[in-house]
Amino acid sequence: METEITAAPLGGGALTPIAQAAGTTPGSIQGIEQAQGAMNGQPADPGAFPGSAWSVSGITLQSRLLLGTAHYPSPQILEQAVAASGTQVLTVGLRRLQPETGGGQAFWQRISQLGCRLLPNTAGCQDAEQAVSLALMARELFGTDWIKLEVVGDDYTLQPDPFGTLQAAQRLVREGFAVFAYTTDDLVLARRLFETGVAAVMPWAAPIGSGRGPQNLHALRTLRERLPEAVLIVDAGLGTPSHAAQVMELGFDAVLLNTAVAQAADPVRMARAFAHGVQAGRLGYQAGVMPERDTAQASTPTVGMPFWHEAGAC
Repeated sequence: METEITAAPLGGGALTPIAQAAGTTPGSIQGIEQAQGAMNGQPADPGAFPGSAWSVSGITLQSRLLLGTAHYPSPQILEQAVAASGTQVLTVGLRRLQPETGGGQAFWQRISQLGCRLLPNTAGCQDAEQAVSLALMARELFGTDWIKLEVVGDDYTLQPDPFGTLQAAQRLVREGFAVFAYTTDDLVLARRLFETGVAAVMPWAAPIGSGRGPQNLHALRTLRERLPEAVLIVDAGLGTPSHAAQVMELGFDAVLLNTAVAQAADPVRMARAFAHGVQAGRLGYQAGVMPERDTAQASTPTVGMPFWHEAGAC
């Protein structure tokens, strides 16, 4: 049984309507930002910003942050983190709650009330047959064609099985699913998945749950450059908001994370921080990051240099 954890508002006062909706407390940074946005006629959604809209499987979304629902201290903290993140898509593990036996009904009902699109996943499946069976069950139970495809190839690293993933993706696409395929940063496999017709290719940044951040930025950059038409979502291994900003600066369409928020000391504040990290990375990509150089280059002009500098050069 999970322990309910609640945070008292600063000063002991009642939560404002804005704070109640977003899980904020009066006087907090998050509450101030959202209140200011509301007063300026701007949306309070922390996941949305000008030019943030993107599409996947024919659906337009404003937030580029997808969020997992496992390992939170309590259902209340999960709800507040979802509100703070501004996410519009939540992924849920089917095998963890055993829906085929009626397990987790209270959890499913709670998740459905958050107003987000549901992205069931096949985490824990060890072959294509298991993954396909679970996906078919998910569609029947939850009425969605969206499925996050995961086929584990190694129990220690939880590295995706490239052969099982591709096999399952081919079958699920034929069955009419919008497949979000979790994979490594291997370019050849990513291309095969894209050619198969998946809705999104989801390369890892590092092993799932490790929080180590991008281990091979060159490989991720290559994926984006070589697959310009694919929807690419970095999934797994991100640990800090700066990690999210890094991959978004490369031009990835979105990020999906769970542990980095759920196991933070303050999941609600961390969810908000990741929303800002995703925004910063996307805006940086749109702005055009300056090229890296091997040598220093003065940021101030030499025209008008003081005469004593000129004299010293003689």
